[in-house]
Amino acid sequence: MANYQNGDAAAAGMLVDTLSPQFFRFFLSQTRNRESADDLLQDFWLRIHSARHTYRNPEPVLPWMYAIARRVRVDQYRKNRRRAGHEFQVERLPDPAAPRAADEGNVDFETLLASLPESQREVLVMLKVSGLSVDEVARATGSSAGSVKQKAHRAYEKLRALLKGVGNAV
Repeated sequence: MANYQNGDAAAAGMLVDTLSPQFFRFFLSQTRNRESADDLLQDFWLRIHSARHTYRNPEPVLPWMYAIARRVRVDQYRKNRRRAGHEFQVERLPDPAAPRAADEGNVDFETLLASLPESQREVLVMLKVSGLSVDEVARATGSSAGSVKQKAHRAYEKLRALLKGVGNAV
């Protein structure tokens, strides 16, 4: 990141190539739409480029980047809500999709994640999928380490209860 701040194009390319998959997974876990996640990733890298001067070299880079990623996601959410206010009602609702046949014993991870509140899902993805430490997640989300631990614990408890329910149904 320090080389990127100093104008090294190769360092910028390496940063994008190395971290894009990780941040794409982060955005995908939040939006559950590949196209939206890709748009958010592009916006994220534009903001990183614009804000690269704000990174302080001895600090870890991932919490700084996750804080920006989080702002990108929140700004997109707000933009979508404003846009939704301008949409109009239709005469007839579309037919619901046909239910998929449940695979016995298989649990869809995305469905489990979607059942969590947004703050718990965000913390869980940063901790377990992205591999950040509790302190790094706290810095990225602007909360305390205790709050991160509490959200993670509540997410684990809810996932355990959901998985226990699936285990009893099979």
